Amino acid sequence: MEGATISGDLTMDNYRFPTQRLKSTMKDSSRTPLVFIACGSFSPITFLHLRMFEMAADYARFNTNFEVVGAYLSAVGDAYKKSGLVKAEHRINMCSLAVDQSSWISVDPWEALHDEYLETAKVLDHFEHEINQVRGGIDTPNGKKKARIALLAGADLIQTMSAPGVWAPKDIDYILSNFGAFIIERAGTDIDEALSTLQQWKDNIHVVQQLVQNDISSTKIRLFRKRDMSIRYLVPEPVVKYIEENGLYDEDGAGSTHENSKKPGESIAAPVVGSGSGTN
Repeated sequence: MEGATISGDLTMDNYRFPTQRLKSTMKDSSRTPLVFIACGSFSPITFLHLRMFEMAADYARFNTNFEVVGAYLSAVGDAYKKSGLVKAEHRINMCSLAVDQSSWISVDPWEALHDEYLETAKVLDHFEHEINQVRGGIDTPNGKKKARIALLAGADLIQTMSAPGVWAPKDIDYILSNFGAFIIERAGTDIDEALSTLQQWKDNIHVVQQLVQNDISSTKIRLFRKRDMSIRYLVPEPVVKYIEENGLYDEDGAGSTHENSKKPGESIAAPVVGSGSGTN
């Protein structure tokens, strides 16, 4: 589950929460354990999605009292109904291949295994339950400590949260009050304007600068595939091979689930870099 591909026989009945890459013990008991959760389509996952984790981890280490103990990719299910979304099985497999060499980023298929659409708040509750209730938190030299579960996303997340009618107000309050967010800046997004309507949660919103600008998006990867152009060095090589072997995102739309857009008024699954679903 942590980094290997899966087959279509994985169901909620045989699901197990992945913990192999989650630190069981903190190094510094004076800090608060932190777990990043990136929700989105990941159709497909790109190098920018992976870089987001590293940028956020550096920010947390140098600018906060958190100690990063783990991170998870959580892909939306097939009920999301978004253009360009291939089947959940493919997206979980691509994410798993992408983090195969990572020592701290895991893939959790729980959200993708559901037939119904799950709001971001419910997904974050799932991680809170598995890590802080089932496991009791993270061990420290002074006993267990509850981990902070935090949403990791791109700057367009904050833009959508400040736009009327996109998120349910109760979901915004629940997510930013109970979990908080680490937001990666992106060129073309006015962070200050977006944050202006979210001031009551400003202490729980951490804005992370991109010191090396990266504009890769899943939307662009899909466009390149349809135009029969190379996507190498934009996504991890094992993902390139998987896409080619399974004929994903080519002109005939192999592996797609839906072509409809998200319904207005639904909470989105944490946009991450240039897409309405979280991760294009």
